[in-house]
Amino acid sequence: MEIGFSSTSISEIVNRARLSRGMVHLYFDNKNALLVAAADHAAKTYYSRLSNQLAETSSCPQAILETVILSDLGEALLNQRTVKIWFAFRGEAHSNKSIAQFSDTRDKPLRDLIFKAFLEITTAQQLPDPGKIARDATHGTLAMLEGMWTDYLLHSDSFSRASAARIIFRFLSALFPLHFSLDGAIVQRDGPDPAP
Repeated sequence: MEIGFSSTSISEIVNRARLSRGMVHLYFDNKNALLVAAADHAAKTYYSRLSNQLAETSSCPQAILETVILSDLGEALLNQRTVKIWFAFRGEAHSNKSIAQFSDTRDKPLRDLIFKAFLEITTAQQLPDPGKIARDATHGTLAMLEGMWTDYLLHSDSFSRASAARIIFRFLSALFPLHFSLDGAIVQRDGPDPAP
């Protein structure tokens, strides 16, 4: 986070951690293995926080999507430390496949979670080609979340979590007005969806 990926040498690590070089090599054969373990830890921390929040929400697809979005924009995940670490890993992903698996912008578990929720919405609405609409909504939502993380990295002093959430929910309310409102509230309805 502080000195960047290329400057993070084993010597720098052992000095800051106050460990012997032998101790680092005992657990990690080399710098790359240590950094892969750090990327793995960062990914597990992200999913642990998200899972805890999902455990406290209902199973309706709108609630799941709202939780994912608000969790991703929340202080616990979106902060200076996390963002700098993730972008450092992402910068290395193109040349280091071991790290890429933990920092993919098309992360499969997250993408699958979002897609399943959108598919449930599009199927319930009896939209034509619900899988294609759900896929596009998934990629659009993930692209906006990625954009918000980038905006936070570059403009953390003026970044507004509320504005970021409002922008994403504006997108969702335009796609699925029966399910989302502009302020992110889940639209409560009685009865089945009307025919498209």
